[in-house]
Amino acid sequence: MTKEIYLITGASDGIGAVYADRLARRGHDLVLVARRADKLEALAEKIRREHGVAVDILAADLSQPDGLEKVESRLREDAGITGLVNNAGIAGDGPITSLDTAHVTGMIALNVLAVTGLAAAIAPRLAATGKGTIINITSVTALMPAAFTAVYPATKAFVLAFTEALNAQLSPSGVRVQGVLPGITRTAIWETETLDTIPAAMVMDVHDMVDAALAGLDLGEVLTIPSLPDVAALDALLAARDALRPKLSLARPAERYRLASAT
Repeated sequence: MTKEIYLITGASDGIGAVYADRLARRGHDLVLVARRADKLEALAEKIRREHGVAVDILAADLSQPDGLEKVESRLREDAGITGLVNNAGIAGDGPITSLDTAHVTGMIALNVLAVTGLAAAIAPRLAATGKGTIINITSVTALMPAAFTAVYPATKAFVLAFTEALNAQLSPSGVRVQGVLPGITRTAIWETETLDTIPAAMVMDVHDMVDAALAGLDLGEVLTIPSLPDVAALDALLAARDALRPKLSLARPAERYRLASAT
């Protein structure tokens, strides 16, 4: 297997930390990004010891402009980095009627702006060389916004659409792009008390989730839903959406609107 260097955001625990372990197992070197340098260094030392790969750490708060620029610069300037796992994100916005605007502003900065900025920072290099990988962690809530809170699913719907657009633009040059849509996963983003109220059959272990996501990457999937039993169901959804395209922009309004306006 060809050794690569992957930069992983939100790498200090949860999904990001498991991605770090699994990619290191595959022989890849790593750049780990999160806010707390102490947690990053502890994880980096463990990975170096267990897997014998090179691990660098980059402490940065991606919800802040200076932190985001710090990591963007590394992606633009370090030609050795050929993989990006856009994992950092937060949830917890609650109902729209009692929204914490400061929290939501940070959520949008992290879930949307950081994902966009980091992908845009590495994409030109990858496209120019015709190789590399961008993995964006989105969520199944992107497919069912009415079943969750208001803002978090919207940010993840952005990541889903963004990933599909990236794939359309970058895959012809040889760059792999994957969006991963986890369901409820046992990580720190969920309070233990909340997880205890959810049927166990709906909660996936984080190790299983990441292993399935990497298997989907190996299979060449653009979108991976780790718990979806039959990928044909996703294919059918995407095909139905694509079937709308010829009718989404026409010169005249649909007949039902012309009839309604005449009455």
